[in-house]
Amino acid sequence: MAGLTLADADPVSAILAWLLKHPAAADALGGPGRVSGIAEGPWPHLRVTHGPGGDLRDLTWGITPEVTLELYGDPGGWPGQAELRRILLRCALAATEVEEAPHVPGQPVISGVRPSGLLVWSPLVDGQPRWLMNLLVTLHP
Repeated sequence: MAGLTLADADPVSAILAWLLKHPAAADALGGPGRVSGIAEGPWPHLRVTHGPGGDLRDLTWGITPEVTLELYGDPGGWPGQAELRRILLRCALAATEVEEAPHVPGQPVISGVRPSGLLVWSPLVDGQPRWLMNLLVTLHP
């Protein structure tokens, strides 16, 4: 689509939209409505947000920014650490499938999704369980 620029190639919007409609993500999380850009119930809940790293290259065409996946459990502590990790990995695997999806005109072209590093267990200060993982998303307008 004419007129798209690199600034229009938002990896968070693309991954969020993909995971919102992905049946494997909904199944892993226990149902639809558990993926968004904020930490909110119902639990478990996957938050998709901008990550701290990546490669913006020379800002002329393709970039590989990071997208952070944060998986929150219930503030009461369930499901457990191992189950939340499994759920997060299932959601991350679902995110990688976006690169094989047919291109939607007006949306960025995603040519790769891969983990950028570690899975980090990082409960909130109030004890609410949380896992973090970053994905590198290669895309262009």
